[in-house]
Formats: sequence, C-alpha cells, structure tokens
Amino acid sequence: MSLTTESLQTFMIVFLIQNTQNRNMKAVQLKLDELIRAIKGAHTGLVDLEDLSDDELNRLKEYFAKLSGGEAAVEEEIKEERK
Repeated sequence: MSLTTESLQTFMIVFLIQNTQNRNMKAVQLKLDELIRAIKGAHTGLVDLEDLSDDELNRLKEYFAKLSGGEAAVEEEIKEERK
C-alpha cells in the first residue's frame, strides 16, 4: 500500500512540475512573439513556429542558414543527419 501511495505522490509531483514548465514556456513564447512583432523588418511569420512540423522547421533552418552564408554548414548537417 505504501508503494502505491509513493507512486501516486511521485506522479503528482511530476505532473505539477510539467504543468509549471508548460506555463512558463507559454509565457516565454508569448513574450518572444511580441518582440518579433515589435521589431521592424522582422519575419512575423516566425511567430507560430511551434506549430510547424519537423520537416517545415528543417526547411526554415536551411533557408536562414543560406541567408547567413552558411550553405556549406547546412550541406554538412544534412549529410550528418542522413548517416
């Protein structure tokens, strides 16, 4: 019986920690979104990045790497990912 109680307590603590972390991340995300919107010339399409798929995020990463002149780095990273 004691083991079940301890397991339940552990689960509740983990749940509370995760809930707090999720709330904090949402708050940080909202603050970052506001900063992106406030900066003139910023790509406001980046506001909802958390809703993109992994493939879309990878394409976006490649796009910005090319813009910054990091094409060789992107090619090397793609090669490493395929291994």
